[in-house]
Amino acid sequence: MGIYLSTPKTDKLSENGENDRLKYGLSSMQGWRASMEDAHSALLDLDSETAFFGVFDGHGGRVVSKFCAKYLHRQVLKTEAYSAGDLGSAVHRAFFRMDEMMRGQRGWRELSALGDKINKFSGMIEGFIWSPRGSDSNNQQDDWASEEGPHSDFAGPTCGSTACVALIRNNQLVVANAGDSRCVISRAGQAYNLSRDHKPELAVERERIMKAGGFIHMGRVNGSLNLSRAIGDVEFKQNKFLPPEKQVVTANPDINVVELCDDDDFVVVACDGIWDCMSSQQLVNFIHEHINKEISLSAVCEKVLDRCLAPSTITGEGCDNMTMILVQFKKPVNRNKKAEVAEQSTSSSDETEIHITEE
Repeated sequence: MGIYLSTPKTDKLSENGENDRLKYGLSSMQGWRASMEDAHSALLDLDSETAFFGVFDGHGGRVVSKFCAKYLHRQVLKTEAYSAGDLGSAVHRAFFRMDEMMRGQRGWRELSALGDKINKFSGMIEGFIWSPRGSDSNNQQDDWASEEGPHSDFAGPTCGSTACVALIRNNQLVVANAGDSRCVISRAGQAYNLSRDHKPELAVERERIMKAGGFIHMGRVNGSLNLSRAIGDVEFKQNKFLPPEKQVVTANPDINVVELCDDDDFVVVACDGIWDCMSSQQLVNFIHEHINKEISLSAVCEKVLDRCLAPSTITGEGCDNMTMILVQFKKPVNRNKKAEVAEQSTSSSDETEIHITEE
């Protein structure tokens, strides 16, 4: 649910980029929503070998999605696991680090600096979408030293955000997801989900929610939140006897590691505003239909957004903010034509494996 405009805002923020291995295009649109709460990251050069793409779908406000778009990739770089070549562990740690960084005086100040308007309900300051580019420095000092001030006891933001990110290094694709944004790969024209939508009705999510003292009503956590994992949302993370991964709502991401092969066409990372309107396979088919007809990958994304935009707000479908990143592999990804999928999946809150599932 949400407050809708009388007419949709169809202006789009789009960009393209490429290097010798990848091409990407992205587009985002406010649509019928009263404000834009999505943010994204697209960096071909997280380092000389690694690209980073992320979609962050905010709810209850936009500062958490913007914070993640600005800082999550930097925290990935800072981990010891990243230096050791373990991208999965690095991004896993970075998700939890977002919640830690948004607390206290420094957290409040950083969130405030991202915005331009005070939200009277949350006390937070909000602003426009944040979209870092590869030219943004990843080496800025942000050691997050303890800082005293009037908001030193700030527990964190009441608004929250999904986070779905894809890191590509050589032939390895690492996907991390918390929430209901989604990453999909097209392999020989077939759509495979590389992330799982975290909804309260899933058995593993329901079990954690109930054990942490929460409840599910009308498909929503504690009757309000329609997803079960997110960054932010501090009111759902107040059980002092439980670690972060076992809270009612957790930032704990599922991690999926996939070995790329020559059959891989492209990867899509998009918010639920897209997936509410198209299945994974429908989107893959649509992209294949248009990818060679448009002048850029962002133009393909724009077509998807226009395709998903509802003509009215009667049903609610097609009325959400929409953000989509399309990453195309330059051939050959792997010279071994018979390369098999080599995947492994980890989640510190449970040991359920996430397989590349065909929709």
